Amino acid sequence: MGEKLQILVMEEGSEDKLYFLNYTDNGNWNGEVDYFSKSISYKYQLTDESGTILDEEFSSHHLNLPHNYNEFVIYDVWNKKNFPENYLNNKILKNKLSGFKADKISVLKKHTHLFRLEAPIYHPNWKVVMFGNSDALGNWEWLKAVEMAQTDFGIWEAALELPTNQMIQYKYGLMNTDSGEVFDIEYGDNRWALPNVEKNTLQIKADHFFKFKSYELYHAAGVAVPVFALRTENGFGVGEFSDLKNLADWAKKTNLSILQILPINDTTANYTWTDSYPYAAISVYALHPQYLSIKNLDYALPKDLVKEFKANKEELNSLNLIDYEQIISGKWKYVKAVFDANKDKILKDRNFKKFIKDNEEWLIPYAAFCVQRDKYKTPNFNDWKTHKKYIAGKIAPFFTTKSKDYETTMLHSWVQYQLHLQLKDAVDYMHSLGISVKGDLPIGIYRYSVEAWTEPELFGMDFQAGAPPDQFTDLGQNWEFPTYNWEAMKEDGYRWWKNRFKALEQYFDAMRIDHILGFFRIWRMPMSATQGILGYFYPAVPVRMEEFAARNIPFNYDRYCKPYINDQILWDYFGDERDAIHNFFMNNHFNGTYSFKEEFDTQRKLRNYFDEYPHPWAEDKLISLCANVLFLQEDAGNGDYVYHPRFNINKTDSYKYLADWEKQAVYDLYIDYFFKRQDGLWYQKAMEKLPVILNSTDMLICGEDLGLVPDCVPQVMDRLAITALKVQRMPSENILWYNPKHAGYLNVVTASSHDSSTLRQWWHEDRNFTQKFFNEQLGQYGTAPWNLEPELAEIIMKQHLYNESMLAIFPLQEFLATDYELTNPNMDDERINQPAVFPHYWRYRMHLKLEDLATKEDFNNKIASWISDSNRV
Repeated sequence: MGEKLQILVMEEGSEDKLYFLNYTDNGNWNGEVDYFSKSISYKYQLTDESGTILDEEFSSHHLNLPHNYNEFVIYDVWNKKNFPENYLNNKILKNKLSGFKADKISVLKKHTHLFRLEAPIYHPNWKVVMFGNSDALGNWEWLKAVEMAQTDFGIWEAALELPTNQMIQYKYGLMNTDSGEVFDIEYGDNRWALPNVEKNTLQIKADHFFKFKSYELYHAAGVAVPVFALRTENGFGVGEFSDLKNLADWAKKTNLSILQILPINDTTANYTWTDSYPYAAISVYALHPQYLSIKNLDYALPKDLVKEFKANKEELNSLNLIDYEQIISGKWKYVKAVFDANKDKILKDRNFKKFIKDNEEWLIPYAAFCVQRDKYKTPNFNDWKTHKKYIAGKIAPFFTTKSKDYETTMLHSWVQYQLHLQLKDAVDYMHSLGISVKGDLPIGIYRYSVEAWTEPELFGMDFQAGAPPDQFTDLGQNWEFPTYNWEAMKEDGYRWWKNRFKALEQYFDAMRIDHILGFFRIWRMPMSATQGILGYFYPAVPVRMEEFAARNIPFNYDRYCKPYINDQILWDYFGDERDAIHNFFMNNHFNGTYSFKEEFDTQRKLRNYFDEYPHPWAEDKLISLCANVLFLQEDAGNGDYVYHPRFNINKTDSYKYLADWEKQAVYDLYIDYFFKRQDGLWYQKAMEKLPVILNSTDMLICGEDLGLVPDCVPQVMDRLAITALKVQRMPSENILWYNPKHAGYLNVVTASSHDSSTLRQWWHEDRNFTQKFFNEQLGQYGTAPWNLEPELAEIIMKQHLYNESMLAIFPLQEFLATDYELTNPNMDDERINQPAVFPHYWRYRMHLKLEDLATKEDFNNKIASWISDSNRV
């Protein structure tokens, strides 16, 4: 009751203007707008009686207005973000329609109606037609259908002179331009338009939602492989951006049209193997130097280093896995040699200077950060002797010739320039083959990164981000990233995120948002914790003291929020060594209970102690015992404290020693906290930020929504048309596995991911589970074979291809698993990441060269036929 509609007209260079609409009947609203430009952009807003906006369109309307009319009568509808025209009119469409030239349409004085339909058509030889109940519309005869002009990507228009004495009924259809045949019309009721009896007035029917049948929508298949894992003749012990061309050549042969890669930003913190973690970037803009091809630099390697370079290259390429420290030190040695030998020409290069100017907002602080990191041997800016705090005016001189750090600064800048050129060259080549590139956006930033140094106010530097316990680990995950200060980011319209997407858009057509749940809420831990188990969701509706009282829970801080340790727990954890352990690490309260001494009373204190004085068998047990709490306290400010139940509270030893009635009361609160009370808040928080951020990009957005997924997540993702990831072994429902035949259109399906074991490894993890999967999902009889045979891997792949999902993308390893000749003899070398192990060494590399893979005709033709037969070409 009392809700109203208004229209917000947006004109570049002028203030936005509001116009109020009046309700007529049957859900229709109208209003008049005085407007004098040749085009108009607007969106509708729903308000309450006081003018507070309750809802608004996330996708705006844009219309071009012919100059030869005095007035326009526009009929349109609320433009939902999840209409196909809004999420399918993206960079992939523009790549598919490479060489597109807009049709021109003549709107003459005699025309009474302009029909405009938004319908992205991914087939270059299809076009939209319309027909209906008048001569001008062909009187419903398919052969007389009116061909519409594609005036922009996915925009179809037709200007017609229609009778003034009859209601107009019509439908849209599709024509094959090669044959001239209209092969389909949209289903459902006829569309309608009113006759236009007014002279000098054009009626514009702005239609939405072409009623596609499933096979008419965009479907594709792709391969997922980290750039570092690529192996070619030209590599230097690691995949390089230039190798993406070889991958694209193979993809073209197999009809795969999506190449998905892991994050490619610079993670160089200390030049050791721990930098191999691709989600801990020191800059969200800079590219990783490991992907630089020495061979393809603008200048050749000095002749006296060529022999040594070739020997290093041969040695590193002979390894089964990546030796990160050797490849990164080798690449820096050779790129510095090239830079030093050609310094004068490089510093005068106009294109290089333009690159610096175009990217100075991020490049200047990044290059200075690299200089400081190397000078002080640490990325931790708190430990630098100079420039601990970023001040732009004091950093700018790094780029002046008078600075003693000038040449080093320019070296880092030039490396970024070369990386940009090599990646852009590879992307342009992929696009020339009709192949699109899908990137990966990490949810967090590295604690000692350029962004944390330059804009610390945008981050929660006093906290750590991670994930609650899941199928990977019972202890949860601590990524050690700072959290986001969303309120600060909101103040300038999420500028930081918009700039980030703009930078990614240079290279990518689609983007996987890692841990999209972080836009709803993040799992955060205090700096005193080392394990994810001691985290809680933020933001969240917490537990307050009044609620403990209302639920008759006898809250006591020492009992509920400190590790509960008694004699039996000490025996269970440490056996005969319990006295030695508690005497050194704990206070004895002489009532059968104990507490950690102040110097050991957090996981972080224990970890720091054990780093200096290792205790092989006791340290993990003591750190875990530190998490034996029921609730976590949060300082809400102004002397107010609130509480969050520890995850898996009912599995703690502390919980075991509560009275039965107390257990039930605490568990009821736990269930309410984690599974009931938060959804409304998290829905609101996601809808505050995601529409604004996503409207800043033309990339197709895919959300990685694995883990503990609240009910509000699929609701938001569906409303915003964010494709959801479906990994067969990681169902969000309470089922053993996900059946890909149930996939909806806005899904990306896959058999495994970079965080999971490969199919061949998984087959050995649980023989009972494997047997059940073999019989029930794969439809096979008898006993499952010991190994995953290629024929079975093929069935799994096909089940993921033949369904309604928009995208089916598989790790490269799973394609190879379908061929006896091409499988890796050592399947354990194929796993990319172990989420339960942190830090993990990311060093997987293909065991085959891409040049050789491209010659496997039978294998490639087999995959190409799968993709073609499943309508994913």
